[in-house]
Amino acid sequence: MHIKEAEKETGKRVELAGWVHRKRSSGGIVFVIIRDRTGILQVAVKKNNVDARSWQAAENTTVESSVKVEGVVKKDPRAPSGYELEATALENVQVSEPFPITEYQSTELLLDKRHLWLRSRKMTGVMIARAHIFRYAREFLDGEGFFEITPPTITLAGGETGSNLFEVSYFGRKAYLTESSQLYAEAMVPVLENVYSLVPAYRAEQSRTTKHLAELWMLEPEMAYYDSEQSMKLQERMVSHIAQRFVKEEADIIELLGLDRKELAGIKPPFKRMSYEQAIELLNSKGAKLKWGDDFGVKEEMMLTEDEKKPIFITDWAKEIKAFYAYVNPKDTRTVLSDDMQAPHGHGEIIGGTQREWRLDVLMQRMRDVEKSTGVKFNMANYEWWLDLRRYGSVPHSGFGMGMERVIKWLLNLDHIRDAIPFPRMSNRLYP
Repeated sequence: MHIKEAEKETGKRVELAGWVHRKRSSGGIVFVIIRDRTGILQVAVKKNNVDARSWQAAENTTVESSVKVEGVVKKDPRAPSGYELEATALENVQVSEPFPITEYQSTELLLDKRHLWLRSRKMTGVMIARAHIFRYAREFLDGEGFFEITPPTITLAGGETGSNLFEVSYFGRKAYLTESSQLYAEAMVPVLENVYSLVPAYRAEQSRTTKHLAELWMLEPEMAYYDSEQSMKLQERMVSHIAQRFVKEEADIIELLGLDRKELAGIKPPFKRMSYEQAIELLNSKGAKLKWGDDFGVKEEMMLTEDEKKPIFITDWAKEIKAFYAYVNPKDTRTVLSDDMQAPHGHGEIIGGTQREWRLDVLMQRMRDVEKSTGVKFNMANYEWWLDLRRYGSVPHSGFGMGMERVIKWLLNLDHIRDAIPFPRMSNRLYP
């Protein structure tokens, strides 16, 4: 059984398998703290209570050795977890070589030894939380009647801009790793109406901030007949669902990472909303020097959310800094019906959403406008299939993309997004 299960079996004999977390000796006793995915447990191996083979194994075991133990569970307030296993047998499955990670190590060494650092208690907790947060997101959308789809991640066409893409050779042809699955999700709207994908996305950006990855996991729902307002309500309900499920199920991880349970429990709709224009005014009142059409960076996102307890929406963005397919706001044609959800305490944007331009003639004019303003031409042949969606039974629709690692970084209050994914890929990191 696992350690958490064993702690419920006080006074009973149990068998456990795990890895050596720590080890110390005191006279005729070897204290071996073992770990598994559920926690740690102190094992007291007394020379007089075990056979010679088990005693020899206890003396020979090292940190990160894999072991099997048998014994009786007892409460002991002196033990790290409040419980101790009085061993009757211990076996080394494999004795580890001297472990290369000690208490104080540089960030670069921990990244080079990422495959081993993942075994730390913190990273184990983060990886458990990651798996569960993925599940919470899926269960919410499944419960709303969405269908999960599986779009390709190798594509001829770009997503939002067609820039910042990783180029690959595809049987002698030029192709790209996708930066967004949105275009393929839109193709599934006339088929299944409300859909989502949860697949990797790739961004060939040189950004080296605490919130950027070159390979990330993106949750992208697409919804038939949703306008921007309906999309934002779905977003805040989904994020709230994830937070509430996390608070309910992850008490051990919340304690391990020292998180504010009360604040997490308070993440419920509605979320504050602020237009792009209002955000510019607020930032400038705090000392920023922004003008219309400027985007927000890490510093501005911190200024907007440093005092917030839950996410906020920035809405109605300037047309020139959002994607060409965003629907122009009929109340203010300088802006588009686009929203960013910003996490509190400066964790940054976690969701970007838009009401999509669904009319063929307007969309093609927007593409021509982008070509004229940027000097970069779309390869229209690669977009013909997507434009067909506007020719044959198009409907108003909206969608959004949620960066899963950014949500994890925020909910777990991590210092850097690299710790929200097992093997981070950044502009300066490809190993291991």
